[in-house]
Amino acid sequence: MLATQERVREGDRTIIIWHKAAEPEQCNGGCDWHPIACSTTEGITTPGSLREIPIDLAEVPLERTAEAQRWCSNCLAVHGTSTEK
Repeated sequence: MLATQERVREGDRTIIIWHKAAEPEQCNGGCDWHPIACSTTEGITTPGSLREIPIDLAEVPLERTAEAQRWCSNCLAVHGTSTEK
């Protein structure tokens, strides 16, 4: 699914939270803001380009600056998917 990343600090760790992109057709690769599927008012600022990210994040290599990653559960719900097994 096309996604954008949010970086959050949890204690001394950096976590990447993937959000389903809303209106991906509006992205030109140089965006300052990406709307996200889980909110009609919020988005990700200075996001970097959209990426095709699988639901199973075990297939996505972590960036050197991140210690963990997960999907936004609300974005998965909008997509009709869950990471629960």
